[in-house]
This record gives sequence, structure tokens and C-alpha cells, in this order.
Amino acid sequence: MNDGDVSKQIQQMVTFIHQEAEEKANEISVCAEEEFNIEKLQLVEAEKKKIRQEYERKAKQVQVRKKIEYSMQLNASRIKFLQAQDDIVNAMKETASKELLRVSDDQNAYTYKKLLQAFSDDKNAYNYKKLLQALIVQSLLRLKESSVLLRCREMDKKVVESVLEDSKREYVEKANLRAPAITIDKVYLPPPPSGSEQHGPSCSGGVVIASQDGKIVCENTLDARLDVAFRQKLPQIRKHLFG
Repeated sequence: MNDGDVSKQIQQMVTFIHQEAEEKANEISVCAEEEFNIEKLQLVEAEKKKIRQEYERKAKQVQVRKKIEYSMQLNASRIKFLQAQDDIVNAMKETASKELLRVSDDQNAYTYKKLLQAFSDDKNAYNYKKLLQALIVQSLLRLKESSVLLRCREMDKKVVESVLEDSKREYVEKANLRAPAITIDKVYLPPPPSGSEQHGPSCSGGVVIASQDGKIVCENTLDARLDVAFRQKLPQIRKHLFG
């Protein structure tokens, strides 16, 4: 084999090796491109998933905030509504409380008639004097003590003194017990409210009777009676006004 043949054979081998290397390089390049594309898609999908999760999380936060704000606004509206109802009911009570101040005026006979229907058997006689007597008798019947202490407004003292004996007799008839000893307390109930002291202690009338030891107290003032009636009738008042 001469040098030409050897050189030709070597050139063929070199060409073959180059061709095989190029094919291998192309194969590696294709595989690398495929792996790159797969990895890129995986990374893109992973990032898309993160973005979707973040969006869903923020969307839920927005929904929660909206629900909280709606609930707060709803509660605030309910509070305002209930406050408005309370204002109306309290205004009614305030009006009734002002009406009580007219009870000590003997000219308001209709009011006495309504009040005495709950206290007295005499439906035809009604004035503040009769009302005080009815309140005293009712308190005595509640306590049934042999000796009691009576507290009234200073302006009502003479009227109270004038009905004590009649009150005792009525008590004896109804309770079938001995007449109790009644002592008028030297500490008086507050006077009716005046224009200058609307929020101070006041009393529209009536009496407070207690046992001598002070352990049992029957508060039978007109204001106390109004409070009791108001609490008892409050459900009916609300139903009538607001349904």
C-alpha cells in the first residue's frame, strides 16, 4: 500500500469520525434542547401555579374583607335601628313620666280614675288624697308588719297625715289584722322635678313604706309604679310600635 492509499484511507477515517462526532453533537444538542424545553415548561407551569395560588389567596382576602365590612355595616345599621327604637320607647316613658306630675293636681280627675282602678274599690271617688290612701293600704298589705316607717314628699305630708286613720281601718278590714303603728319619716322623698333640675333626684308622688328595721321596703311611688308597668308592658309596646 503506497502513501497515497494510506493518506486516502486516513482521510476517510477522519471524515467518518467527524461525521460521527457531528451526529453525536446534534443528538446531544437535540436532547439538551428537549430537556431545556421540558424544564422551561415545568418552571413556567410552577410559576403560573404560584401566581394562581397567590391570586386566589388575595381574592379570598378581598372576599373576607368585604364580608367583614358588610357585617360591620349591617351591625352598625342594626344598632342604629335598635337605638332609634329605644329612643322612641324612652320618649314614650318620658312623656308618661311627665304626665305623672299632673297626678298631684286634683283637676286631672281622669288620670286619678284610671290609677285608682288598680288600688281602690271606690270607683266614683278619685283624687290625689284617695290615691295616696290606696297606695298606703296596698303597701301595708304587702308588708303586714305591726310597725312601719312611711316616707313621702314633704309637700304631701299633711295629705298623708289626713288619710292615715282611714288607711289603717281599710287595712284592718282587708287583712283582718290589727292596725299597724305608722311613723312618718322625717327624711322626705325628693320633690317633683323642676325646670332647673331635670336630671336630679325627683319624685312625682306616692309613698315608700318599710319595716322598722329597714329590711323590708315597699316602694310605692308613682315613678316606681311607672317603671314596673313599663317593664311589664315593654314587649307589648315594642310589638305594637314596631311589629
